[in-house]
Amino acid sequence: MFQIRPYRPADRDDVALVCLRTAAAGGDATGVYSDDTLMPEVFALPYVEYAPELTFVVADEQRAAGYVMAVADTADFVEWWRREWAPGFAARHPVAAPPTEHAPAFTEAALIDAGVHPERMLIPELDRYPAHLHIDLLPELQGQGWGRRLIDTVRGALAERGVAALHLGLAAENTGARAFYDRLGFHELPSSTPVSPKLGVATQ
Repeated sequence: MFQIRPYRPADRDDVALVCLRTAAAGGDATGVYSDDTLMPEVFALPYVEYAPELTFVVADEQRAAGYVMAVADTADFVEWWRREWAPGFAARHPVAAPPTEHAPAFTEAALIDAGVHPERMLIPELDRYPAHLHIDLLPELQGQGWGRRLIDTVRGALAERGVAALHLGLAAENTGARAFYDRLGFHELPSSTPVSPKLGVATQ
């Protein structure tokens, strides 16, 4: 039976797989890039390295099939990323490979650039919305209330740490995710763009 629990180091591979299988605007990104580790190394694994205590998974006895992960202080996370994560990432992914037949709008070159330039996360609203999160669920768990429960869990954890508000970014084409966040009370931030919406919400 699935339940929400804190992240454990043994969940790392499952987290990477969930990230990959939901990274194409909510769909499976397997094979979209030349290296299936790219998406998890930009959008999941740095978070469990930096703040494992703010990652929660939906798991049964065998595996984790969804997660929410957050950082309480995005600016500090960016500095950590520059110092601790970017050098290893750059060594593992020195150049973008030729495009695959998928030709995603978010190119491999742009993905590698995101891995070595974490300052992309320094949105103008950080003073009011210092935390940010990522959430992903495999299709088998979607539409069952797990997403709302994960968001509530991490909002509570951030509130306990005195963090008043958080933000997130999403792909504009992921209309299902946008509808989900709207239902939870997220609102657009001034730095939001039609291509890259930014949404914010209070932790309580």
